[in-house]
Amino acid sequence: MNFLNAANIDLGIASELGLPMLQASELAAKEKLPVKFLEQIFMQLKAAGYVESKRGKFGGYSLAKRMDRIRFGAVIRLIDGPLAPIRCVSQTGYVRCSCPDEVHCGLRMLMLDVRNAIAKLLDRYTLADIVEITLRKLRRDNVTPPFLSRSTKLRSVLPPVFNGLGDGGRKFNSVGPSSGKRRK
Repeated sequence: MNFLNAANIDLGIASELGLPMLQASELAAKEKLPVKFLEQIFMQLKAAGYVESKRGKFGGYSLAKRMDRIRFGAVIRLIDGPLAPIRCVSQTGYVRCSCPDEVHCGLRMLMLDVRNAIAKLLDRYTLADIVEITLRKLRRDNVTPPFLSRSTKLRSVLPPVFNGLGDGGRKFNSVGPSSGKRRK
């Protein structure tokens, strides 16, 4: 799952930086994956309408949808299947468990809460949210994405930041938006 999301994030970053396409070989090298394996995943993403491809010397992969329309939960379900930790709490892959009283099973109730929490979190975030967080942290740490030339400085291809916070006025913790207010 990690390499899939990293590839999607890379496509989103490339889009934000004005790169029309990334080649599978660039993405595979970055993620240390065989090109053929990555291309199989992209075939699934293409069939679902998330990415598009172009053949040829200047071809590659690009996003087929706007980043704010791509929810992480949907992409993960597409590639990895149900989000549920056990099958008896899955909404899309339910299988009755061996428990004699499924309605009153404490483990099932706990795993149902886990599934709901995972789904709520993953469905809340779009690719646009994650790309924004990633670019902000790359800019902060002065790191160039691997698919840009080493001589290209990230700050030279990113839009300028208009406030003194360097975050477009929005605060994020490690996993998502926060109010930006500090506790006293």
